Amino acid sequence: MFTYLAEYRMDDMKAMVRNHRTPHHRTTSSLAGKTVVISGSTSGVGLAAAAEVARFGGRLVLLARDEAKALAVRARLEDDFGADVSHWLADFSRLSEVHQVAEALLRSVGSIDVLINSAGLHSTRRIRTEEGFELSFCVNHLAPFVLTHRLLGGMRARGAGRVIQVNSQGHRFAGLALDDLAWRRRIYTGLRAYGASKTAQLLSVWEFAERLEESGVTINAMHPGEVRTAIGSNNGPLYRAYQQRVLKRWLGDPRVSGESLHYLAAAPELEGVSGRYFNRTHCEKPAPHALDRVVGRRLWQQTLELTGLADDL
Repeated sequence: MFTYLAEYRMDDMKAMVRNHRTPHHRTTSSLAGKTVVISGSTSGVGLAAAAEVARFGGRLVLLARDEAKALAVRARLEDDFGADVSHWLADFSRLSEVHQVAEALLRSVGSIDVLINSAGLHSTRRIRTEEGFELSFCVNHLAPFVLTHRLLGGMRARGAGRVIQVNSQGHRFAGLALDDLAWRRRIYTGLRAYGASKTAQLLSVWEFAERLEESGVTINAMHPGEVRTAIGSNNGPLYRAYQQRVLKRWLGDPRVSGESLHYLAAAPELEGVSGRYFNRTHCEKPAPHALDRVVGRRLWQQTLELTGLADDL
């Protein structure tokens, strides 16, 4: 991060504070006839987004890793809104499952109008996944990258679609070390790893956006606000106690995030807007290290190699 200190601007920091204090935009635009895929849909931001999509008539495709939770959310949305809901299972810590669910969606769901990647994770310990990736990097960057890359072909063919990556102001915590993405040689801390994974996700947004120019498909990232979610519940008892007794006291209602995601997914004024970072619904400049396109292009190639995808967008 020290490499980028000269690029930080006080005006950008003031804008971030101002955006935090300014109410989010809302829209009454209908999603009737639209198919919306949401990952991380059984709690927190993803669940709030699913409720808003259902409220405004969208057809929902929920991605979750827990069958019981997915069925409970599906029943709730059907009962509360009369929504058209289906669900598919995929654990975002296993890229093989993300590839499989993407293939299943391409075969079975038909046209997808909106993709909201909301699944996220913060780990206080360095954990290696079964496939050899650092857990936070896998769930927060590699998995949504795979899902996005695999589903974009159908959107491009139709010439329409919106992709929203649920990111975080946590990207400001740390940049990337491209030669040590798995944290094998550096001292691991949860906040630094989380920040690095969210930085990677942002850098990929700019690369996707460039490849999608004039296609009719847009991709943006957003910070969902400081709201109550289940992120971090995978950690130990001390962290969970801190989360319950301290953090959640000043965190807001995740409906704010759901309304913001509905706005980004449906608002007519955002038609054609792509390659942006939003603080809820307010356009904002990310940290300088998340805007380094040289690093972004190198990360893009590494991500393709790690995920087994071709650079064919």
